[in-house]
Amino acid sequence: MTDGDGTRTHRAFSFATETEVHVPEQPGAERVEPARPRLRSVLKHLGLSLLWANLIPAALFYACFAAGNVWAALIAALAWCYGAMAWRVTTKRRTSGLLWLTAIGLTAKTALTFATGNTFLYFVQPAANDAVVALFFLLSLATARPVVARLAGDFYPMTDDVARRPKMQQLFWRLTLLWALICLVKAVATIWLLESMPLMTFVAVKSVVTPTIAIAGAAATVVIAFRVARSEGLLHAAAA
Repeated sequence: MTDGDGTRTHRAFSFATETEVHVPEQPGAERVEPARPRLRSVLKHLGLSLLWANLIPAALFYACFAAGNVWAALIAALAWCYGAMAWRVTTKRRTSGLLWLTAIGLTAKTALTFATGNTFLYFVQPAANDAVVALFFLLSLATARPVVARLAGDFYPMTDDVARRPKMQQLFWRLTLLWALICLVKAVATIWLLESMPLMTFVAVKSVVTPTIAIAGAAATVVIAFRVARSEGLLHAAAA
């Protein structure tokens, strides 16, 4: 479709929203502009990613554990992750980095629990996992692509040109450091709760404390990323 000012309007569907990209009409070549989804669409996609990769497995685990069957809880959470990954592959959707991280962590914890028959290890292992993840995040800061840069596609239609912008690279570095610190806080909180509470109370309290820390981190991430995205013109501008 060509507008009156001689530009060609391309309609691109991204993150369940329709965005318009205006490209100057040039003979023989067209310049591709990055998609500019609305903030509401980005937040919706973020919420869905967290729901699939974190909230639903945690809810399944707690429901089965509260029913008195810890082994069913282990299997239910893990089955959800692999089922969700298989569904994304069969429907040709983009693979979720968050879902992969959750599946790998649950697989390691479940395998260790079944191998030893000691369910206590399942509850203490998340602290070790968080510590390892924090270390992995910190080490990635010395590379050209910190961890957050590799996961950014889960939340925004990231292109190579956008990812190479200096402000975006600085954003990836800062958010990687932020989440390394968040993982360390979660590890310390998990160990403290596990040592100071009965197991059933620990599961109930941890189901509140851990999501609260994660939600606070996600809120800080959204605020920081929104400021950078707005300054870089990466969000859809609201009509006057």
